[in-house]
Amino acid sequence: MSNQQSPGEAEIGAEGGRKFDMRLEVIVIPVSDVDRAKEFYQSLGWRMDVDIAKDEQFRVVHFTPPGSHCSLLFGTGVTTAVPGSVQGLHLIVSDVQVARASLVDRGINVSEVFHDAGGLFHHAGEYGRVLGPQPARKSYGSFAAFKDPDGNEWVFQEVTTRLPGRVESGPAFSSASELEGALRRAAAAHGEHEKKTGKHDENWPEWYAEFIFKEQTGV
Repeated sequence: MSNQQSPGEAEIGAEGGRKFDMRLEVIVIPVSDVDRAKEFYQSLGWRMDVDIAKDEQFRVVHFTPPGSHCSLLFGTGVTTAVPGSVQGLHLIVSDVQVARASLVDRGINVSEVFHDAGGLFHHAGEYGRVLGPQPARKSYGSFAAFKDPDGNEWVFQEVTTRLPGRVESGPAFSSASELEGALRRAAAAHGEHEKKTGKHDENWPEWYAEFIFKEQTGV
């Protein structure tokens, strides 16, 4: 490996094993009616990348959610799984309430925002669901769920601060909407700060920067 090679590229480890990236980029789901599923995922506002049919026995449809590096694939002859059997596909969002509202506005049936009674990851199905966001609005703790026409389940999960080491070095935000969400949270927190001090803070850019930095790093 050259000195210019990045840590994410293939390299020879101390044990002699070859290390390389394994990026999860495609999730395959089973559907019973390809055209119906295509119409549904288009209604979510997801980008349709591919719709190719070789013949009546083989068709591939490919969608990508906004800001996602991982895509969705379904079709004919692409999986033997039972339609509707996929559960708990997670879509990470910076504000679960905004994400839910955006789909509701599109006519999609989305559950109310909820958190888990145990305070960790949510249980299967609707067991242990408590209505409302996680009380302290802790990162990873608030959810909302919806299903496609076959019953394949998707879950919004609100993540505002990543666990240490969870994400390798790179852009702090994967999309403009994520940055917008961080700025809105900073603005709301700064408003509370000004209420407490009782005066306008002319150094708000510095305050915003520190807020977002702490939120991103957990410092």
